[in-house]
Amino acid sequence: MTTTSLSPAELRTLFLFEALTDEQVAWIAEHASIEHYPAGAQVIAEGDPATCFYVLLSGTLRMCRMVHGDEVEVVRSEQRGSYFGATQFYMSDRPEQGYGASVYAVTEMTALTLPTAEFGERFVKWFPMAAHLLEGMFLGRRNIDATVGRRERLLALGALSAGLTHELNNPAAAAVRATSALRERVAGMRHKLALLARNDIDPDLLERLIDVQEIMVKQIADAPELTAMQTADREDELTDWFDEHGVTDGWDLAAVFAPAGITVDRLDEVHTAVGTEHLSTALRWLGYAVETETLMGEIEDATTRISTLVGAAKQYSQMDRAPFQWVDVHDGLVSTLIMMSGKIGKNVRVVKEFDRSLPQIPAYAGELNQVWTNLVDNALGAMKGEGTLTIRTSRKNDQVLVEICDTGPGVPEDMRERIFEPFFTTKPVGEGTGLGLDISWRIVVNRHHGDLRVTSAPGDTRFQVLLPLTEQPET
Repeated sequence: MTTTSLSPAELRTLFLFEALTDEQVAWIAEHASIEHYPAGAQVIAEGDPATCFYVLLSGTLRMCRMVHGDEVEVVRSEQRGSYFGATQFYMSDRPEQGYGASVYAVTEMTALTLPTAEFGERFVKWFPMAAHLLEGMFLGRRNIDATVGRRERLLALGALSAGLTHELNNPAAAAVRATSALRERVAGMRHKLALLARNDIDPDLLERLIDVQEIMVKQIADAPELTAMQTADREDELTDWFDEHGVTDGWDLAAVFAPAGITVDRLDEVHTAVGTEHLSTALRWLGYAVETETLMGEIEDATTRISTLVGAAKQYSQMDRAPFQWVDVHDGLVSTLIMMSGKIGKNVRVVKEFDRSLPQIPAYAGELNQVWTNLVDNALGAMKGEGTLTIRTSRKNDQVLVEICDTGPGVPEDMRERIFEPFFTTKPVGEGTGLGLDISWRIVVNRHHGDLRVTSAPGDTRFQVLLPLTEQPET
């Protein structure tokens, strides 16, 4: 690399300086330097202190960004006057800035350089209004991004909270209903047992009846699931038996015994145990016992569902857990699906193709759950409430691959390159901020050193998240 100077006349041939006054051009000529780079040389490195503002004079440059350990070329230019380096030199309150990208000389290259500190102060004096406008645009964009991002997260949290509340309400209401019915059935059992006792039933017969009750209660758990036609046939058989043995309102008992797997053979055992005199009272008592066991099963199912939802919410929010940890991606995916079950609806078929042999990965679990939420929500929006949502996991070389697939109309080819840009959205005005995929991109790429891609065709759109299996150095 060699350094020379540039005359004011030569500076005016650059579009950046052609309208400057003689005094301004003279100052730049005095403070600028010309640097020459051989082909393949690195001009600046991403992350290094941003000390210089560069203007391309000749040759071709390429600009690269780091993506999960690999340099990806984002710009290639040979246009004279292209600028790079410390492009926020005009900021009045300059924190320690770093170069946002690395720049390399593709061919022999010449660039004009200006020291950031001196040039920034002079620029603000020359163009105070322009400096204020530029700084305002930069800070305004950053603040808008942060504000809308917070709003987006709050809206997502509100939607998830509403869905969770709805999902919790269903089993809670079922538990309340079952508990109320259980109280009535227990009262009925006490009443029928009192009737049997008043009739001076033989203690041996009562003991045999209790044995039959235990057998019938245990049978409920193993009762096969019957179709509507099978249930109707079973009820008819039981009703006929009740009619033959003089049991009134047998159809009512048949509706209780049939789903519990009680057959006429079991009723014959009851008849043998208690005889004809006490048969009707004994059957009513047993009916209450069967209903009681069924209701307790419903309460157990409801409370288990509530416990599962609370566990999923805790897993989703990563409550009481370290922000960075080794995690199983399937835990976050499953909890996200549970949290979003209210939004998924009945017309969306969910297919989970999980490779459970995948190892745990180092990750910010709560942030990954936000990625899964954004991608699933995006897929549901594309399908408009009807279609197939597929969540697939696999291993690709030294990375875990998570695919969120939908059967929507697809993303047009001209939009795919911009889909991860902030504020870019394909939704109608007012329905999307365009930050969901941008936030997901930053979480996956910047925070986890992974990659986020999209492939799309009508009926088959796939958002692919690649996450490293090993801890990556901070950049």
